[in-house]
Amino acid sequence: MSLSRKRKKELRKLQTQANSLWETQQVLVGEAANVAREAGRQLGHLHREEVRPRVAAGYETYAAPYVDKGKRVVNDTVIPAAGAVVGSALSVWDAANDTRSRLASGRGIDLPASWRKAQPAPVKSGIGAGGVIAIILGVAAAIGVLYAAWQTLRADDELWVADDPLRAPDA
Repeated sequence: MSLSRKRKKELRKLQTQANSLWETQQVLVGEAANVAREAGRQLGHLHREEVRPRVAAGYETYAAPYVDKGKRVVNDTVIPAAGAVVGSALSVWDAANDTRSRLASGRGIDLPASWRKAQPAPVKSGIGAGGVIAIILGVAAAIGVLYAAWQTLRADDELWVADDPLRAPDA
């Protein structure tokens, strides 16, 4: 395809204008980046000098008294009460263990002879609750694996992807 000299001249002129516009845009983008960088620096200064002190003052004025009051309540009331409850529970536990050991050895408390005899442990029949839960979890895991395999291996036309990428239309 041959172009006339007039068309070639117009195309060269258009190419020169496009290159000039491109260079101008590059300079403009560079200046915009400098302005954005400086704006970020100024925002950091504003945050350090204005926002942070105001937030700190607001916290000290409005929230700090309630936070301190809450800390005092937790430290002076909740923690000692929880400690007392845990200590009492452990004391009861220790007393029960001590009594159980004295009863098992047959000393300390006078009990009827029939109570002191060691009873044979009952023989369990069947599986317990833990076994049932383990079986249910095992079946659920197996079903999950089978479902994942089925989803992977099934044929679905909607999921088909072409091997070759789309070409741009010819101009």
